Amino acid sequence: MMSSGVGKYTTIDNQKVSGSVPAVSDSPAHVAVNFTDSSLQTFPPSGAQGKISRGSGPPRDADDTFSKPVSGSDEPQSSGWFQIFSLAYYQPYFDVDTSDVLERIKDSLIPFRGSFSEKTASNPDLYGPFWICTTLIFVAASIGTFVTYVAHKIQKKEWNYDINLVTWSAGLFYGYVAVVPLCLYIILKYFSAPSGLVQLFCLYGYSLFVFIPALCLSIIPLEIFRWVVTGVAGFMSATFVALNLRNHIQSAGERWFLIVAGIFLLQLALAVVLKLYLFTVTV
Repeated sequence: MMSSGVGKYTTIDNQKVSGSVPAVSDSPAHVAVNFTDSSLQTFPPSGAQGKISRGSGPPRDADDTFSKPVSGSDEPQSSGWFQIFSLAYYQPYFDVDTSDVLERIKDSLIPFRGSFSEKTASNPDLYGPFWICTTLIFVAASIGTFVTYVAHKIQKKEWNYDINLVTWSAGLFYGYVAVVPLCLYIILKYFSAPSGLVQLFCLYGYSLFVFIPALCLSIIPLEIFRWVVTGVAGFMSATFVALNLRNHIQSAGERWFLIVAGIFLLQLALAVVLKLYLFTVTV
């Protein structure tokens, strides 16, 4: 086959091509590509691991309990009282680990130190109080049910489970930890000695831990022993709360002693209520 062009002829014969078509080399061409060394920078991990950054911690000022938004969160922030309806507001108050909770429980069992409020001033938590109250509810219901069941079986009487024991103990413990600190917060604010509301929740919540072993010891069917256990637990709990609030309440003026005495007696009254309604087994 012949084709006309400008001074060029191409002949195709037995798959051979000649003319202006360049010949293809049998061996493939190797192209060397050189990469420059990349300069990568490594960044050390953040110093705050396992806990939320202190910048998003709870407010320290007693008057700012419901006014400071929580920073460092991706959720939109609300202002004023509306932020208490967001989960981001309560997140810092659960920023504790096992060692923190155990240390605070240990301090609650040594009431004469009076240093619990100082240790938790910058990081009060609601995690410990919530689980202490929840544990008290189930321990009180289970032990009360067990003791009543054994007493009925010994006397060969019919036994029926009382569900009201769970609901009553839940209302008692949750209500006490919620209502009493709130009332005390209002009283201290009136006497110009404000304290953080969450810090009061934390203090009263850990003050109830001593009643857990007291409930366990109430299995022993001796009325005098139960009164002794109740009295010791109530005294330890009342002393723990009163001594931790004494230094702060002294700034309220001459009536600070009456406030501390009221706090002490109210905690003792809780112990008496527990004895009459939970530690006493009626058959």
